[in-house]
Formats: sequence, C-alpha cells, structure tokens
Amino acid sequence: MKKYLSPVAGTLLAALLAGCAAWQTQPGATDIHLVALNDFHGNLEASKYVWDSASGGGERTIQAGGIDTLGAALQAWRKQDPELLLVGAGDLVGASPAISSMWADEPTIGAMNLLGLRATSVGNHEFDQGRIELLRQQGGGCTSPRADKACKFDGPYKGAQFQYLAANVIDMRTRKPVLPAYKIETAHGVKIAFIGTVLRETAESALASGIAGLEFVDEADAINRQLPELRKQGVGVFVVLIHQGGRTTDKFDQQDCGNLKGPIVDVVKRLDPSIRLVISGHSHQGYLCKVDGRLVTQSDMGGHVLGRIKLTVDTHTNTVRDVSATQEVMVPGEWPADPALSAYLVKARAQSAAALARPVATIAVPSVKREKEHTSESALGDLIADSMLAAGRPFGAQIALQNPGGIRQDLESAAGNRVTLGQAMAVLPFGNTLVAMNLRGSQIVELLEEQWLEDRDSKRGLLQLSDGFSYEWDASKPEGGKIVPGSVKLNGVRLEMDTAYRVVTNNFLAEGGDGFPTFKKGANRAPTSIRDIDALTQYLARREQDGKPAGAAAPLKRYVQKEQ
Repeated sequence: MKKYLSPVAGTLLAALLAGCAAWQTQPGATDIHLVALNDFHGNLEASKYVWDSASGGGERTIQAGGIDTLGAALQAWRKQDPELLLVGAGDLVGASPAISSMWADEPTIGAMNLLGLRATSVGNHEFDQGRIELLRQQGGGCTSPRADKACKFDGPYKGAQFQYLAANVIDMRTRKPVLPAYKIETAHGVKIAFIGTVLRETAESALASGIAGLEFVDEADAINRQLPELRKQGVGVFVVLIHQGGRTTDKFDQQDCGNLKGPIVDVVKRLDPSIRLVISGHSHQGYLCKVDGRLVTQSDMGGHVLGRIKLTVDTHTNTVRDVSATQEVMVPGEWPADPALSAYLVKARAQSAAALARPVATIAVPSVKREKEHTSESALGDLIADSMLAAGRPFGAQIALQNPGGIRQDLESAAGNRVTLGQAMAVLPFGNTLVAMNLRGSQIVELLEEQWLEDRDSKRGLLQLSDGFSYEWDASKPEGGKIVPGSVKLNGVRLEMDTAYRVVTNNFLAEGGDGFPTFKKGANRAPTSIRDIDALTQYLARREQDGKPAGAAAPLKRYVQKEQ
C-alpha cells in the first residue's frame, strides 16, 4: 500500500538526507502526532470503499476499515510514537449496522475504548436517541430509551473511556454546555486543547423530544469563547474537532486543496488566528484543505480512512509552527494484527450472528436501491413507504411518507434473493416508531412545499411516497409554489384542501424533524409503537406469503418533475 507524503514532509525528508536540520531536530521544537477519524457510524466490520487517490492508479473498489484493521494500524503507529493521540469528529455511532445498533451501539463504544480514543466532538447522530442516551453512552448504566438493547452485549455497560465534547450544545436552564467544551491532553510535554462542537443545525436532524431543553449555538463563537480560559491554564496549542463539513472536487488525499465549499468554510474563517488545525466531519468526504492558511481535514466515513496529522510546536513560544497531514486507507492485512481488537470483533460477530442471519423473506430482485444523494425517488424509498402504509392501515392510514436520510443502505439479499434480518436492519438502523395523524389536504400541500425551502432538498432530499399518492412539481417556480396545482392525488383523485387525510410517518418526522414543521400540526395523533424495521420485515414476509415478493429494480415515479 502506498503511504501518502505531504509536500512539507517531502521537503523535510530531503533536508535530512542533505544533512540539514529539520524542524523536529531543531532546539525548541517538538512534534505531536494525531490520528483522526470521523463518521464511523458503528462500522465494526470492513466494508466497501471506492478508492480514488491523487497519487494515481485510477478508481478501484476495495474492502476497507474494520476495528481490527484500525487497531492494527494504531498499534504500528504507536510503536513509532507511544504518545500519539487518537481523536474524533463525531457520529461515531448512530445509523449503525445491526452488529452495533442491535446492542444500543455499546460494541462501538467498547471498540473505541480499546482503540484508545481520547476525545471526540459529538455529532448529530449522537443525539439520535436523545440527551439521556448520549449521557448514558458517556457515563455508563442501563437506564436507556433502548431498554430492550442496553446492557445486553457484555453485561452492565460501563461507559466511554473517552470524552464527548460539545462546546456549542447549551442547557437552556443552566446556560452551560451539556458536556465539556474541551479536553486538555499532554504529549511530549506539550498541552493540547481539543475543542469540540456539532453543527448548529442539529435540531433539524434530531428527535425533538430527545433534545428538549438544549440549544445549539454558533460553532465559531462557542470555540473562540474557550480560548481565554484555556490560555489561563497554560495552553497555546488548540485543535478544533467539529462535526460540520464541506465538499471539494479534489481527491481525498490531495494536499492543500484550496476549493473547499460548504458550511465549514464560514466557521473556519471566523476562528481565532491561533487555531491552525480543524478536524471536521459530517459530509462523509475526505479532504486535506487550506482555509485562510489553516489545515482543515476530514477522513472518509465508516473507518475506511484515518487522518495522520503532525503538529510541530515551538516550545519556546508554546505555539504551532507547522501542520501537515496525510490520509491512510485502512486496508485489512496491511499491518500486523492487534490481538485485542481482533478478538473483540470475533466476539461481536459471534453474539450477533444468529439473530442477524435469520431469514426474513425473498424479494423480487437481488438488490433494492436507494438514492445516495437523496434528490429523487428511489425503489427502496417506495418499498419502505409501502411497508409503513401497510403497518398503518389498522390506524386508518391512507398515505405514508419516509425521509430519505433515514434510509442508510441498499436492501441487499443473499442467495436466491433471500433477505436476512441483518440486511434489513442495515437499511433502517434507527429503530424509529410509526405515528399516524390527520392532515388536511392544504396541510399536505404545505408539507410538500417545505421540501424545497432554503435549498433543503439538496441537503436531505425529497420525501418518499407510498402507493396511490402522487404529485407533480415545477423546478422553475419559486419557493412555496413548486407543487403543480391540482397534481396532488390519492388513488388518482385530487386531494380536497379542506378534507382530512390519515398520514403515517416515523416519529422523527412526526416531531418536525428534517425541517418539516407542518408534521407537528397533525391532529388525532396515534403513536403505534410499531418500529419501522418491523413494518418492513413483516411487509416483506407477507408479500412473499401472498406469492408477490416485494421490491423493484427502479423507482415507480410517484412524483415527477414537470417538463419545461
């Protein structure tokens, strides 16, 4: 495997070979080595990764990641520097594969403990189950909203040995951060402060009831606010761990990319000049970019890539002299195995195997696809909405709506198109429950219009629809007027604006999640206690029993864009 060397590192190497002194050999300077990961999402096992490196070789698809591989790499790197620090930028858990989610993500927290993680910012997915569960993941215990899963993996759960950080998540009652804003670590005699924040828009992507009483404030302001207190403690080296990201056309390992776009750029530009390194997450795209002279990094999601970062610190002035970074693809077998992590993965697999291998049903096609960018209808979105409608029928449901962000993987199958519970749970890992409610026809149109407000369609896509419900939209029209008049229909009949219709959705959307406040206006609400994953598996089984296996290779065109 090729190791990526930055231009700065290459220059230093040449200088050494020429007999010149490099930074790390000069008096009054020391190197601090960091390893960063982000958006791990409970991916304990290796998974598919599309590798397209700036060093050439072309795009190829490999298996990468897995806690055994991460453990092996870190074991090797700690032999080079025993004081290396592993840190994270949020979403370590949430939307996790079943091997983690079926045990309330305790296996992932345990794996991070074994990997030696020191600190991480919270991500929006750390709030998937609310504040109470996040604090339990940090401190341990068995009192959990996921009582059927908590403390079932390895006995009483003891909590995270690393620190979650949340400088911009404020308790409205105390006006203090609900978690520590920063953590100070010492390596090679240097104090380093890691300051953590989550994206300010977290409230839109979290269950409203789970974050009641919390305020998510501006990221840059919250970070800058910590510096006077840290300086009083003798800290001059600051590293930001932020769960907010951007996009770039550069390769994941392209050095010093200069065209990073997205919310992270504005945050970075407003940071105190003494902050030279920002480790980001959330957008699931790897990059090594420069913004106003600072290094902004992100590694790819799922543990496929780790960032290796070197801070050269001037010990006379207690400031950062230089920052450089590389990206390392986590190729299984590249490093000598770490016995502890290898054994831990074997244990997690063994405890999960029987339940996850249970066959659910046969589907009509080998794989039912989702849309990764969420910008259009998908065959899998149609299928899930249909399963929700079927589960909601006893509660009077006529229409079902599903957010594309809740669909995390394609629905894959094994031999003979047979779907296992593990494959189904990979699609819907959140364990959301279904809620039925009444919405008038005018409210349903209002709800559909909310899909395009403030360009939210590009961020979280368009709602997926159940059988019999359809509409047409016009991209040329302004916000609030994109739905073609008279096109919203149920079973071919136009919706009456003053008539109430029974709608079923998941509890996340029902509370106004993803920026859909009209859901909160629903009347005669009926929490069904039916989990979305149960609705899906039961629907698949019933369709097979009826001799009509579910699933399609392409979307069914339940909503279409008007031709210009």
